[in-house]
Amino acid sequence: MTEWISPLILSAWIDPQILRWPVTGVYLALMVIIGTYGLHRYWLVYLYSRHRRVRPRPERRYEQLPRVTVQLPIFNEGAVIHRIIDAACAIDYPTELLQVQVVDDSTDESATMAERRVAYWANQGVDIQYLHRTDRTGFKAGALQAANSSATGELIAIFDADFIPPTAFLKRTVHYFTDPTLGMVQTRWAHINRNDSILTRGQAIFLDGHFVIEHTARNRSGAWINFNGTAGLWRREAIESAGGWQHDTLTEDVDLSYRAQLAGWRFLFLPWVQCPAELPPEINAFKSQQHRWTKGSIQTAIKLLPTVFRAKVPWKVKSEAFFHLTSPMVYLYVTLFAALFYPAISMNIKPFGRGAWYGELAGMSLFILGTISAAIFYIASQRAQKRSALLTLIQVPALMAIGIGIALNNAIACLEALFGHESPFIRTPKYNTSADNGELPGMTEPLAKGAAQSHVEKHSKKVSRVIPIPSMKRSVCLLELGMGAYMLACIGLSLTADHRTISLPFLTLFASGYLYVGGSSLWVHLRVFLESRKPLPQPA
Repeated sequence: MTEWISPLILSAWIDPQILRWPVTGVYLALMVIIGTYGLHRYWLVYLYSRHRRVRPRPERRYEQLPRVTVQLPIFNEGAVIHRIIDAACAIDYPTELLQVQVVDDSTDESATMAERRVAYWANQGVDIQYLHRTDRTGFKAGALQAANSSATGELIAIFDADFIPPTAFLKRTVHYFTDPTLGMVQTRWAHINRNDSILTRGQAIFLDGHFVIEHTARNRSGAWINFNGTAGLWRREAIESAGGWQHDTLTEDVDLSYRAQLAGWRFLFLPWVQCPAELPPEINAFKSQQHRWTKGSIQTAIKLLPTVFRAKVPWKVKSEAFFHLTSPMVYLYVTLFAALFYPAISMNIKPFGRGAWYGELAGMSLFILGTISAAIFYIASQRAQKRSALLTLIQVPALMAIGIGIALNNAIACLEALFGHESPFIRTPKYNTSADNGELPGMTEPLAKGAAQSHVEKHSKKVSRVIPIPSMKRSVCLLELGMGAYMLACIGLSLTADHRTISLPFLTLFASGYLYVGGSSLWVHLRVFLESRKPLPQPA
C-alpha cells in the first residue's frame, strides 16, 4: 500500500522531481537547526563540568536577620492546601521576623479550607495573612503583585501549592543576601513521586537536566538564569526595581527574572538546597504544564530578547539568553522534521549524491549533535546526583519518546506565541501524591515540617481520580495519534525503499512517542468522561 500512496499524492498535482530540492532544502535546514541546539547541549555539559565544584559562600552572616515574607500563591488547591500552609508555618525562622501570606484566587471550597487553616495558625501565634481575590486579573502574577502591597518582608520566598519547603530553607539561603547586589536565590526541585511511573521518572530526569546542568552551567559561568516560579527567595527591592510582576506572558517568573538581571541584579543557584514537590502524575496535566512553559518562554523571548541584545552585557549573556528562551522552538522544528519523513523517504533524498562519503559523515554528525547530546546531557545530570549512568542510559529511549510525543502539543504552544494568540494561565492540577497520613516512611516528624529527598522519593500514593483540564482538547491527542499512524506508514515505506532501513530506529522512536502520548492522553479524557457520569455520593 505504501508503495503507491506517495506517488499518488505527489503526482496528482505536481511532478515529484520539482519538489525534490525544496523538500531537501527544508529537511537539511531543520537538521542543522536541531543540530545547533544539540551542540549547545554539549556546551552546557562542558560548562557544568568546568564549574561543578564551585560552591559559593555567603560574604558574611547577618548579625540581625532580615524580615521575610513567605508567599503561597494558590488556586483551587484543596488536595494540598493544608500541606503547603503547614509546611510554610513550620519553617525554622524567628517568629517575629516571619510573615506568611496565603495568596488565594480560589473559586471552590478550597478557599474555605485555606481560610480555616490560616485561622488555626494565627491562633498559634504565626503572623499569617489570608488574601483572597474574586477577580483573577493577571492570574498568578496579578495575585503576587497585589500581595506585595501588604508584604512586610525585606525578602520574599515563594512556594507553589505542590511544594513542601524544608524547615531549614530560610536559614540555608538568607545569609547570601548580605551581598547587596544579589536579587534572587533559586534552589533545586526534588520530586516526591519520582518513581511512580515512566512518566514521572521521565519528568524528573528532564527537570534534573534543567536544574543540575543548565542552571549550574549558566550561573557559575556568568550567564543569566531564571527564577522557576517557586522554591526561591527574592529581594523585594529587586522585584520592585524591575517593574514588578507582569502578566503579559504565561511565564511571569522568567519575564521578571530577565528584567531584574537587565536592571543589574545578580542571581544565585544553590543546587544543594532542595525543595520537594509533586510531579504531574498523569499525561494531560504534564502536557498542560509543558504548553504553558513553552508558550510563555517564547512570549518572553519576543518581549525581551531585543532588549537583551541591545543591553551592555557580555556576549555570553546574550547568546545564552537566546538559547535559553528560544529552546522550546525545537519542538516546532522536530514536528516539521517529522512531517517531512514520508516525502523524504519516498523521494529517496540524497542531497550529497548517492554513496558520497561526506553525505554519510554529515548525517552522522547531525545524529551525534541532535540525538547523542540529549543522552549525554541527561546522563550527566543523573551522575551529578550519584544515580546510575547505566540505568539512565536504559531509560534514554523512553525519555526521547516522551519528548517527541509532546512535541506536537508544544509546537502548537510555539505557534500560539508567535501569532499572538492569547490564552489564560492554566494551573497544573495537584493530586497530593504524598502519604495519606501526612508522614513518610522513616520520618519521625510530620511531612509538613520538611522532608529530605531520600525520604520523599520512597513513597507516594497512586492517582485514583483524574482532575479534568478544560484547556486540553481531545483534538490534540487525536492529532498525536494521527502522527503516530503517519510514522507507522513511514516505517512501512522505509522497508521497501532503497537503503532506508537505517532510519527504522528513529521512525520507531517517533511512532512510539506519538502513540504513547496520544493514546494515554485519550485514555485520560475517557476516564474524565466516565467519572463525570458517575452519580455523586449522597450525604448520609
